[in-house]
Amino acid sequence: MFKEFKNFIMTGNVIDLAVAVILAGAVGLVVNGFVSDIMMPIVGHFAGGMDFADLKVVLSEAVVLADGSVEKPENAIRYGAWINALINLVIVGFVLFMIVKAYNKTKKPKVEAPAAPKGPTQEELLAEIRDLLKK
Repeated sequence: MFKEFKNFIMTGNVIDLAVAVILAGAVGLVVNGFVSDIMMPIVGHFAGGMDFADLKVVLSEAVVLADGSVEKPENAIRYGAWINALINLVIVGFVLFMIVKAYNKTKKPKVEAPAAPKGPTQEELLAEIRDLLKK
């Protein structure tokens, strides 16, 4: 059983999958960094300098004691965080689209092999054999 497991793990597909998962994690960090550190400040700038994450509808205010400790936290619908998530989704989707598009351009187009020249048909071969036998 251990030998079968070793053979399974050492096949190219499993190793390729492991490399792909690790690489996907690294690409995910790069794309998320691009979105949060570069694109979202630009979107916020064009939205009047606001951070969408601050948008919310307060259902009940927080209760703060005299010593500054919070007795009851604020209860709010944070729709701004949801808007941020939607914007992130669109930007990440666009960035991934551009990466895949660039990758597809680097691939060589598939060139179809020229059709093999047609050889003589069976009837022609039989006629040729017949003619050779006549001689």
